[in-house]
Amino acid sequence: MILLVLLASVLIAGVTIYQYGEQAKDYHEDRLERKEEQIKENIRYTLQRTTYVATTENLHLIFKDEIYQIADVLNVNFNIYNLEGGLIKSSRPKFGNDSISMCLTPIVLNNLERSVDSRYLEEKATAGDKYQASYTYITDNRFKPIGILNLPYFEDNSFNNKELKEFLLRLGGVYIFMLLIAIWLAYFISKYITRSLQTISDKMNTTFLTKQNQKIIVGNPSEEIGKLINAYNAMIDELEISAVKLAKSEREQAWREMAKQVAHEIKNPLTPMRLTVQSFERKFDPEDPEVKNKLKEYSKTLIQQIDTMSSIAGAFSNFAEMPAQQNETLNVVKIVKLGLDIFNENYIHFIADEEEIIAKLDRTQLIRVLTNLVKNAIQAVPEVEFPRILVTVSSEGNYVKIAVADNGIGIEDEFKEKIFEPKFTTKSSGMGLGLGMVKTIVETYNGSIDLTSQPGKGTVFTVKFPRVV
Repeated sequence: MILLVLLASVLIAGVTIYQYGEQAKDYHEDRLERKEEQIKENIRYTLQRTTYVATTENLHLIFKDEIYQIADVLNVNFNIYNLEGGLIKSSRPKFGNDSISMCLTPIVLNNLERSVDSRYLEEKATAGDKYQASYTYITDNRFKPIGILNLPYFEDNSFNNKELKEFLLRLGGVYIFMLLIAIWLAYFISKYITRSLQTISDKMNTTFLTKQNQKIIVGNPSEEIGKLINAYNAMIDELEISAVKLAKSEREQAWREMAKQVAHEIKNPLTPMRLTVQSFERKFDPEDPEVKNKLKEYSKTLIQQIDTMSSIAGAFSNFAEMPAQQNETLNVVKIVKLGLDIFNENYIHFIADEEEIIAKLDRTQLIRVLTNLVKNAIQAVPEVEFPRILVTVSSEGNYVKIAVADNGIGIEDEFKEKIFEPKFTTKSSGMGLGLGMVKTIVETYNGSIDLTSQPGKGTVFTVKFPRVV
């Protein structure tokens, strides 16, 4: 719409300028012909009433004074030349800024002689202004040429140019107004046309595989928009089916992995138990005086392996239990301090910036997070000459921050991204479930956990929970 308005304005302005030019040209040609005809009528009248014979030689006598009278009456200047092009008489001594031409050029004489209507029109420009000069024969009573009439005519287009300028200004004002209307209409029409597309775009931006997606409902859509909406709604149906299948597949895969891990961990203590039983069966002698000691040693070995299996079962049970959000209002500083009391290592230190930082958490889950992080720190410093573990609690904006730092062996960069995955561990023993459980608990309470570590220098685990402000 805007382009059409602009094109229309340019075309109309061009046509208007052209039309004004053509009108001015026709006006000047018509005016020149009228002036020329009036002068010729006066010349014929003068030749009829003069006492001199109408010849070329007598023209300067016939029009000695008459030429000025005709020029004054008609308010126009003209010149009379002989048939050879020589100047006979002029109504004024000067022609514009130049002297009057004393002789006509051969081009003018030849064109005048060859013209059908015995008239030649010459167009020239001087000092940036256009002017025309007409040449026609002066005849006697028998229509025999006796001289040449030259009428110079300057084109004064100032009035037409002023009118054209005013018209173009008015036309420009009208088209600027139309352009503003077109912009306004184009904006609202485009908004009306694209409102359905905007709805579809917004829905697509909020479409996720992991959540319930709503279908698009638009009243009276166009055929094209309707097809697009139907395609999107069909995609949502397929997406929901795919999400269900994916969730089911992920659960089955998780249980398969968990079953493999459980089976692997249980096989570890079962093997020594089997070997112990077989060895006892082969070497058991009721008459042996050391039978009680051997039975006691045998029982001790079995109990150790049973305890290991119990520990494995407890670890998997704790990992499988998703923490319920029991939002107790707790003083995090106090709970962390109590949680550290179960550790006897003298290199564990505690620092709190404030006496009281309140958050809504489950006491048991908070202690579980703390103990797992501290246990990992203890396991990281056995080979350090001067081990040190620092636990700090502080407030940071709307969060309470718990940091556990150690000066242990650190974590390699290649393991940092996998450290919170279940089953992943860098230790020779253990099942790699502790940090995975910690991450699950923290995220359940809309918190975050991250780590910074340098191999050979130590590791810092930072946990953040929303606090009560």
